[in-house]
Amino acid sequence: MDDQTRTRIEAAAFRRLQQHLMEDRPDVQNIDLMNLAGFCRNCLARWYQEAAADEGVEMSKEEGREAFYGMPYDDWRAANQTAASPEKQMAFKEAFARNVGDKT
Repeated sequence: MDDQTRTRIEAAAFRRLQQHLMEDRPDVQNIDLMNLAGFCRNCLARWYQEAAADEGVEMSKEEGREAFYGMPYDDWRAANQTAASPEKQMAFKEAFARNVGDKT
């Protein structure tokens, strides 16, 4: 496979993941993704922003989020985000501690 084809396939896979998270399963909360997978929509938005920077495109955190979410982040949160239970918050803290510990 040539590099151009690989890049198109990777981009299509990313767009499908984005569609799945934003349209097919907006009910899945970011905290659930973080607790189970160690990343969430905000991580994907940050990676988008970082990839833009690698290509010489300056993009703020909010611009990266808007590019990924397809709308201002606060609008998406108001429409889709629910309060995390104390159990989910505790699981997040534990997962974060494990992940930070793995990187030290």
